[in-house]
Amino acid sequence: MLGPVILAASRSDRMRRLISAAPVTKQVVDRFIPGETVADIVPIVSELTAKGLELTMDVVGEDITTPEQATAARDAYLELIERLKGLDLGERVEMSVKLSMFGQALEGGHELALANVRPVVEAAAAIGTTVTLDAEDHTTLDSMFAIHDELRKDFPQTGCVIQAYLFRTEADARRLAGNGSRVRIVKGAYKEPAEVAYQNKQEIDKAYVRILKTLMDGEGYPMIGSHDPRLISIGQELARKAGRKPDEYEFQMLYGIRSDEHLRLAAEGHRMRVYTAYGTDWYGYFMRRLAEKPANLRFFLRSMVSKG
Repeated sequence: MLGPVILAASRSDRMRRLISAAPVTKQVVDRFIPGETVADIVPIVSELTAKGLELTMDVVGEDITTPEQATAARDAYLELIERLKGLDLGERVEMSVKLSMFGQALEGGHELALANVRPVVEAAAAIGTTVTLDAEDHTTLDSMFAIHDELRKDFPQTGCVIQAYLFRTEADARRLAGNGSRVRIVKGAYKEPAEVAYQNKQEIDKAYVRILKTLMDGEGYPMIGSHDPRLISIGQELARKAGRKPDEYEFQMLYGIRSDEHLRLAAEGHRMRVYTAYGTDWYGYFMRRLAEKPANLRFFLRSMVSKG
């Protein structure tokens, strides 16, 4: 059970310094995070969309300690949207945001996060696309869902993320499965206590399927966030049984993981969206990618051995 250990390391300044200083780290990080600036990422957007893929863009960074940093995060997304405007890709490229970046954990954080994210949602709508609110640890979710509800009053296409490993999520899914909703379901990538979350992989997978069925049987737009071949196959079958057309749901996977599968699904006519992160504050995002899947950790360790 290395996942919890890696997640703990994601909050360690000492481990951050150690991993950041390793010569091989940049090479491995580049697998998951293809750039640090908007200028770096625009060619990636053009390349992936030319292959028939769609994207959701994430400016990485979570440890916001001042209102000024939260404002800077907002401005980074506004800069991205301004650059996307010239590509005229509409909903093929959306944004994913973590409200922690917008000041959610600061004093008065709920109101601050809402005030910072609203201009991003407005700007996204102006170029024909939208924003999805990422889920973070369970203590932040009531605030996230409340902000989601508020934004949907003016921008009903605003999406949100739910996490299958949390006990509360089946009820959240029933509430969110209504007409016009956009909901991404993922397994979950935060260290959560047994009081609020399943700890066993089989239990998490079963919950994922139950929740996905609720979304598929509902009136919203499900977004299947998984690299698991079995869950992808189950998602296709649930969509078929629910009578959904290929444009009435989508698959989402991380940049750098199972890239051939991205192309295969797109070639079969599915909507396939690649979660593409960029920025300089990559450490927390990178460590969660290692924690999510043993193969990611093995890839990193092999690289360190071969390049060390």
